[in-house]
Amino acid sequence: MTVPPDRTGLYLITPPRIDNPYEWVETLEATLDAGDIACLQIRLKGLDDDTLMRAIDVLRPPAQRRGVAVILNDRPDLAFESGCDGVHIGQEDGTCRQAREAIGPDAMLGVTCHDSRHLAMVAGEQGADYVAFGAFYPSDTKETRHHADIDLLEWWSKLFTIPSVAIGGITLANARPLVEAGADFIAVSGGVWNYPMGPAAAVRLFDRLLREG
Repeated sequence: MTVPPDRTGLYLITPPRIDNPYEWVETLEATLDAGDIACLQIRLKGLDDDTLMRAIDVLRPPAQRRGVAVILNDRPDLAFESGCDGVHIGQEDGTCRQAREAIGPDAMLGVTCHDSRHLAMVAGEQGADYVAFGAFYPSDTKETRHHADIDLLEWWSKLFTIPSVAIGGITLANARPLVEAGADFIAVSGGVWNYPMGPAAAVRLFDRLLREG
């Protein structure tokens, strides 16, 4: 997941539930083809390991064929085995060191740091490849217990080279302030999949917004 030069990258998160990955993959492919997407996070909750692995086997290849990094949410133990490019962990998913041991030295490791400068600095010291701040806005995708202020992105971008990801309730209507504050990536789920004109249209518009800066 390389930071695009002179622009913010789009970090796409799957819907929290996909009833039939074999049918939905066509929607995914059309969405991936609609614009420049840096990363796809597979975030599917409540599945047993076999079902999750089958879903990954369907969703991962189309993204990787397009040069999109695939990150698995929460499961360092399955990220390497499933062929993903990395893992994203929360504060309750073990330490960075434990995750790194599970995924190996070359895979990407992202860490949720909520609204905490301290957690972000610790993650950076322990080898995280990116830190995620949020939620910046109310989200329909997941419950938000932490609210991050935009000046957190400004502070991080001025002092550190580790990329930052802004997350939480981001839509076409509210993304620009996060871009202007220095977020290296914006993570979007509902803002794409629930867009009234369809997810491909949303990605095209996000692509335009991020290129304009």
